[in-house]
Amino acid sequence: MSPIELRSDTFTLPDAPMREAMMRAELGDDVWGEDPTVNRIQEVAAASMGKEAGLFVPSGSMANLVSLMAHGNRGDEYILGDQSHIFVYEAGSGSAVAGMHPQIVTNLPDGTMELDRIEGAIRFNDEHCPPTRLICLESTHNRCWGSPLELDYLDAVRAIADRHGLLIHLDGARVFNAAVALGVDVADIAARADSISFCLSKGLGAPVGSLVCGSKEFIKRCHRMRKQLGGGMRQAGFLAGAGLHALDHNAERLAEDHVNARRLAEGIAGIEGLGTEPERVRSNIVYVDLLREDLEPDDLVSACAERGLLFLWEHGRRLRMITHMGVSVDQVEEAIGIIGETMART
Repeated sequence: MSPIELRSDTFTLPDAPMREAMMRAELGDDVWGEDPTVNRIQEVAAASMGKEAGLFVPSGSMANLVSLMAHGNRGDEYILGDQSHIFVYEAGSGSAVAGMHPQIVTNLPDGTMELDRIEGAIRFNDEHCPPTRLICLESTHNRCWGSPLELDYLDAVRAIADRHGLLIHLDGARVFNAAVALGVDVADIAARADSISFCLSKGLGAPVGSLVCGSKEFIKRCHRMRKQLGGGMRQAGFLAGAGLHALDHNAERLAEDHVNARRLAEGIAGIEGLGTEPERVRSNIVYVDLLREDLEPDDLVSACAERGLLFLWEHGRRLRMITHMGVSVDQVEEAIGIIGETMART
């Protein structure tokens, strides 16, 4: 039997209708701008975000990197949270590749940064300092319990950016989850940012790909940056076909993943030796703290894996579990049972 996969929503597999959509996709050479399916998903993505244009790229990390490179110049500075995906998980590409300097602000538990700290991090026009160009936000926020950023907060950051002539890039890898959690249209979120990236290969269930959306001029610059990074994919319509199917069929069902994540947290909260906060679960990400000092996190992960349940040791004594379209309601209950029995026996 296949394991219950809670390590990430990147482990979703294309279902039969998505595979059929991939096989039926019209193809051309996207590097020449001649793949009709890639062109179509870029148009659909831009329209869904309320932006002028979009660009299909291989990964979320590349989406964020081309956005940094297109917005700024080498030696410019960008403000972002200390728990943000760009800062923690993207191999320092903003510095190493884009040549831009990160100015770090502490993330609060809900993924926000204090507004006065954002404003205080903006550099004055001084030859001793890198000029601030950009504020980067993340919603939902991966390392902050999958929290969506409220529209009022986005408006407040927008006001700061406008006062100082700055741009905003939103890492919206799971922005469709954020829209579902907030009960708003995804375009309402994107409207607060100058650019937005989102992943097709997480909760939306496609095998590969992300989109960057923004103004036509911005996307033109991103296209050049994608080329510099080797992101041209030729007959990429197979992948774009999967993405179009995902956007048409898998966005609305994300609410099911949120319900499953809350149920998972509620079940784990009743297991002695583990700590979690079900009330903090607003999307599909659950964090669990291992409270038993006589049990190491990797030992618990390994013991559960032997019983067919996979999840992630995040850091310290913290564990992460993510629900997605490949995890059913029954499997959530089974996962709770496996964790409880493993804790009792280990």
